Amino acid sequence: MVMKAFVLLAIFAEASAKSCAPNKADVILVFCYPKTIITKIPECPYGWEVHQLALGGLCYNGVHEGGYYQFVIPDLSPKNKSYCGTQSEYKPPIYHFYNHIVSNDSTVIVKNQPVNYSFSCTYHSTYLVNQAAFDQRVATVHVKNGSMGTFESQLSLNFYTNAKFSIKKEAPFVLETSEIGSDLFAGVEAKGLSIRFKVVLNSCWATPSADFMYPLQWQLINKGCPTDETVLVHENGKDHRATFQFNAFRFQNIPKLSKVWLHCETFICDSEKLSCPVTCDKRKRLLRDQTGGVLVVELSLRSKHLCFPNG
Repeated sequence: MVMKAFVLLAIFAEASAKSCAPNKADVILVFCYPKTIITKIPECPYGWEVHQLALGGLCYNGVHEGGYYQFVIPDLSPKNKSYCGTQSEYKPPIYHFYNHIVSNDSTVIVKNQPVNYSFSCTYHSTYLVNQAAFDQRVATVHVKNGSMGTFESQLSLNFYTNAKFSIKKEAPFVLETSEIGSDLFAGVEAKGLSIRFKVVLNSCWATPSADFMYPLQWQLINKGCPTDETVLVHENGKDHRATFQFNAFRFQNIPKLSKVWLHCETFICDSEKLSCPVTCDKRKRLLRDQTGGVLVVELSLRSKHLCFPNG
């Protein structure tokens, strides 16, 4: 009786091993996230089991996931520079990451058609982030799935209380006209990206409208550097955050309640392939209290029939 039980178990195990019905659909799903790439293949492609498929021909890390074999590249900048054969290249303004999943059978006889699924993710390197410097947040954040990924969801333009850039101030905030000329502290921060990517400010400018192409503009940063001595760039291209400060101002000939919008064109720089830190010519800067002051937020300016110089 015991022998029969063993025979039945052996037959059941053999039947289970052959339960993979060949799927001949040449389909691959790719999800490109800011730090992770997930690839899915319909289970049992041409009769191959998940343990017979290798990411990059190196890693047998596939798992069953809802009718698919799923492979994950968890970090775009691992310590060994390449996760399971993942390769990357930069063709301005696009980053490309690519890999493949192949069948790899060590047995003497191969009974299934070999498979090789190639896939890639591309990411734009330049983004425009907006902040109602003195009104409300307008930056759209989202993650796009598919072969075109985006870093945009991880970027934010923030205001801070002082030059330590450790405490954020929520917009909107209000500045009285007596505070014109006081320091404002801002920065673009990237969260959740691989450490290889650094934030670089290409240019920042202010407008009295949410439209970043509004004809009336005040340039603060151009080609990564301050436009005058009232702007001080603290960090640019060295880390996951780029920071700067500038003097509060108002646009001339705007009604009593004036709103100022800040826009920054931001570049996500791959430090493994490019030199990211921005170096500017040394210029005479005004000495100022680096502890700054707590801002009240909107830069809606309340005028009491006062006259202001242009700018």
